Parts: sequence; C-alpha cells; structure tokens
Amino acid sequence: MTSHARITILIVDDHPVVRQGYRLLLEQGGMAVVAEAGDAREAYSAAVEHKPRVIVMDISLPDNSGLDALGRIVAREPDSRVLVFSIHENPVLMNRARELGAKGYLTKRSLPQQMVEAVRLIADGGEYYDCGPAVSQASEGNPLQRLSNREFEIFLLLAKGLSVNQIAEILHISRKTVGVHHTRIMNKIGVDSPALLARLAIRHGLIQP
Repeated sequence: MTSHARITILIVDDHPVVRQGYRLLLEQGGMAVVAEAGDAREAYSAAVEHKPRVIVMDISLPDNSGLDALGRIVAREPDSRVLVFSIHENPVLMNRARELGAKGYLTKRSLPQQMVEAVRLIADGGEYYDCGPAVSQASEGNPLQRLSNREFEIFLLLAKGLSVNQIAEILHISRKTVGVHHTRIMNKIGVDSPALLARLAIRHGLIQP
C-alpha cells in the first residue's frame, strides 16, 4: 500500500480559490500538493516536471483542451494517475475520460471526504467512480458513442462554437485534419449544421446552453 504521507498531488482547475480549497482538503488528509495548474498547458508542464502520483483534474479548462491534456499527460507520464473532478454528470464524458487513462471520476456534488478517499485509492493502484460501474457501459442508442476519442474531443470544441482554425491551434494538428474529423463527426451523428451539433451537446449535458 502507498503511504498516504507520500502521495504527491497536482491540482488542475482554472479557479485559484477552488484549487486552494482542494489543497487544504488534501493536505489535511496527509498528502502533499506539489503543484497547481490553471489550464491544460500548465497541467502538462507540471505533470512532466513534478511527476505527481495523483493528478486531480477538472477537464473543463479555459483553453478548451482538457481531454487532450489528459491523454497527453498519461501518454507522457504513464505512472501518473488522474482523478477527474468535474461538474458534468454525463456517462459519455466519464467513459471518454476513462478511455484516455483516467483512474477515477468524481462530480462536484461529491462530499469532500470522497475526494480524499478517491485520491488514496487511486494512489494505491485502484479506481474510483462515484457513479458506479455503469460508467463503463455506453448508453444505448447514443450517437456520440460512435465517435472516436479524437472525434469526441473535436465534437465538444465545435459544439462550443470554436472554428476549425482555433481547434487546430488548440490540439496542435492541421486544419485539414480537423476538417476531415468534422466531416466524419457530422456523418456519424447524423447532423448537418453547427446549430444542431451544439443542440445535441446541450441535450446530453456536455455544454451549457
């Protein structure tokens, strides 16, 4: 078992006050917060530099690339174990986070003690999902389940109103690649306009209207 006193943590959230609250909670639990980050770029750099045992991460970040950052961090630092802490209570988003390497998912309605328990369990090699095992199962008939992880990520960015150029810059890929994914997304989920795409994301609770 991992010694709780030696659990090192990176906190990723775009609100300093929220990060401070997490820090106090986790340090009171005997853990060490070694770094904080406010966006995806800072999160990746901090994960590489500090190599924390657990990363507590909100994937709704201001640079719109939380899922991309999650995948990049796990690929670069496979020993890092990510606990997603999100306002979204959506099984599709939870599944995507899990597929990208997250070891846990808590919603922001969870009790404070649940975060402490989740961090300890994840640091010891386990997984923690406060919505239970159903998170691993796709919702039947949900067209978003047809998307690959990259397509789902681009879908979210398109639904938020970002342009192809903006998405290419955020994800560090070419405009042509984004365009190809855009076409595939529209075909797979059966919509033919940005407005319908955004409406679908709102209906599934992935973005706010």
